[in-house]
Amino acid sequence: MEVSLCKTDWCSQCPQKEACGGCIETDGHPFGGSCLAAQWIKREGFQAYQARKQRLIDEINALGIRDLRVTDLNILNGSYINLEYRLPNGQTVKLLEDNRTYWGSQIEIPENERCYGVAADDEYLLVCEYGCGGADPQIVLYRRRG
Repeated sequence: MEVSLCKTDWCSQCPQKEACGGCIETDGHPFGGSCLAAQWIKREGFQAYQARKQRLIDEINALGIRDLRVTDLNILNGSYINLEYRLPNGQTVKLLEDNRTYWGSQIEIPENERCYGVAADDEYLLVCEYGCGGADPQIVLYRRRG
């Protein structure tokens, strides 16, 4: 039996699988939203999905952000990575959708207690920096892709 549409074991390791329903069971619509990996695989096939993921890795690494080097991306649930950022005017904002999935990764910053967080879909790319457990998140870059 196939574990997931993207041929990874992420679904079985996910602590939110009960609430999600699983990739195969929901036909790539976890939490009532959509999984970008499942949608790409269903539309274009697994090889096209892998190529698209590699292009995104290359795009992130070409940003020139100090100590930001991505070697792989995972499929992450928006509710898990949707941090709340304080804007210069004092308001707070969340930039992701809780019921969607994103390509993402956490990258430790050498000799620093903070990490970079990367999240992307087909339209937007977010790079942030945060402390332990997502504390004090700050937007490094947020832009439209393409």
